[in-house]
Amino acid sequence: MNKIKVNIFVDRNNLNKTLELDKNSIVSDLLKSLNINPVTVIVSRSNELILEDEKLKNNDEIKILSVISGG
Repeated sequence: MNKIKVNIFVDRNNLNKTLELDKNSIVSDLLKSLNINPVTVIVSRSNELILEDEKLKNNDEIKILSVISGG
């Protein structure tokens, strides 16, 4: 199996989607495939924050949440 399936939720678009990625994909690969700038979001798996270099696993449940800043 050279691919994994990752279930994602993107709060910005209220989007639920399943993506197929290469087996060795990391969070930054996922963000790149969705055209999301990594400095504008936080990413969680099973309600735990994960970093851009974290390896994704088959059937991961990923949430991509927008970072809101104000002044």
